[in-house]
Amino acid sequence: MRFTMHGAHPLACRAWVIGVVASTLLVAGCGQSDTDKPASQTAAKVNKEEITVHQINFALQQQRGLRADQAEAASRQILERLIDQELALQKAEELKLDREPRVVQQLEAARREIVARAYLEKVGDAALKPTAEEIKKYYDEKPALFSERRLYNLQEISIEARADQVTELRERLVAAKSVPDFIEHLKTAGFRFAVNQAVRAAEQLPLANLDAFARMKDGQALVSPGGPGVQVLVLAGSRTQPITEEQARPIIEQFLLNDRKRKLVEEDIKAMRGSAKVTYVGKFGEPVAAAASAPAGLAPSAAPVATPPAPPLAAPSAPLSPGDISKGLGLK
Repeated sequence: MRFTMHGAHPLACRAWVIGVVASTLLVAGCGQSDTDKPASQTAAKVNKEEITVHQINFALQQQRGLRADQAEAASRQILERLIDQELALQKAEELKLDREPRVVQQLEAARREIVARAYLEKVGDAALKPTAEEIKKYYDEKPALFSERRLYNLQEISIEARADQVTELRERLVAAKSVPDFIEHLKTAGFRFAVNQAVRAAEQLPLANLDAFARMKDGQALVSPGGPGVQVLVLAGSRTQPITEEQARPIIEQFLLNDRKRKLVEEDIKAMRGSAKVTYVGKFGEPVAAAASAPAGLAPSAAPVATPPAPPLAAPSAPLSPGDISKGLGLK
C-alpha cells in the first residue's frame, strides 16, 4: 500500500516510506538474536516492491460476513489480486500515468472523501447506545414491523403518467372488474407500464407506508409515487410471520444507534455551516429558481383502494433471517 504526501512527487513518497520502514526494522532488529527475530510481515515481493500481511489483513476486514474457516483461502486470493494490482501500478508509474491531471484529480477527490468520512465517523462515535427500555419501546411502537410482521404477496404495476392523469388512473383502478381489466385499460389508453410480481416482507416496504400496508386486505391496492409516474401495489395475499423481541433486539439496537450517529453528524455539519463563511461564486452565486413542487396527485393514497381480488401469485418465500431484516432496515 502506498501513502501519498500531499504535494510531494510520488517517487519521493515511495522513497520516504521505504526509508521509514527500513529505519523501523533496523531499530527493531538491534539487540535481537536470529532466534528472537519477529515473523516477517512481507507476504510477497513484486520486483523491488513488497506486499505486506498488513495489506492483506486490511482487505480482509472489508469483507463482511467472512467466516474464520474462510480466512486462509480469502487471504491467498487477496494476495494474488494485490500482486496483479502492484504490477499494474508499477507499469502506470513507469508510464507516468500518476501525473496525468485526471488521475491526480481522482486521487485528491478520494483523499478528501476518506479524510472527511473519518471525521464524520469520529463525530458519530459519540452516540450513546440505546438502552433496553428504548429498544423495547421501539419494538412495541412498531407492531407491523415486528410482533405483527407480515409477508406480502404483491403485484406491482409501475405506470408512466403525468400529474393530471393520476386521478383518472385511481378512479379507473377502483372501477376495474379485475387487475387484468385495469391492465387492459392501460394498454388501450396507451400508457407505458411494467408489471412485476414479488413477495416482500414488512421491512422491505417503505417505512412511511408500512402502517397502510398493515391495514390492507387481500385485493386492495395502494397508489404511490414511483419514478416518472405512479406505482400501483395490489395485495394478492399475505401471511403473518412475527419476530420476537429477543430476535429483534440486536437489529433495533443497531438501527437506533445508526440513527443517533446520523443525527449527530447532521447537527455537527449544521453547526459548522453556521460558523463558517461560505461564499458562492459565479453562476452558483446567482439566485436559484424555486424548486418545482411535487406534482399534484402523486402523494400516497390516504387509504387503500378496494379492487377485485388479484390472481394468485407465487407462494411466499422461506422465512427471512435477522440478517435479511437488517438489510431491509438499511443496516449493514
